[in-house]
Amino acid sequence: MKKFKFTIQGNDYEVEVLNYEDDIAEIDINGAVYKVQVHREIKTTKTPKLIRTKVEPSSNADVPKTRKPGERKGVGVIKAPLPGTILSVSVKQGDKVKVGNLLLIMEAMKMENNINADKDGTITNIKVNAGDSVLEGDVLVEIGE
Repeated sequence: MKKFKFTIQGNDYEVEVLNYEDDIAEIDINGAVYKVQVHREIKTTKTPKLIRTKVEPSSNADVPKTRKPGERKGVGVIKAPLPGTILSVSVKQGDKVKVGNLLLIMEAMKMENNINADKDGTITNIKVNAGDSVLEGDVLVEIGE
């Protein structure tokens, strides 16, 4: 396993750890094999517990998926899929967008991600600017009728 060289009271020792299980180590010291008990303090690690907030889907859950033909549609929101930084915003308030149009570019996990419109409509509110840091689930853009 591992080899060590020790000098104790002027005497040189070559030590090789042959096996280590629980608190018993089998070691070879200058050709003689010994089993020794190792005393060490067991340290508990202080790992922080990560708690993520519940993320809602981009579309509003309380708005029915289908409407009557003449009925006015509500506002939809585009949320951040991952934590990241906004690199650029491609639309401005009042712009008309269609499904798939590029709204903004976001850097997440060292990759550029295009954030596209998921519904047709007009941009009613832009909640972020270029350079802003966002968390997963933050509202980026609101799209209305």
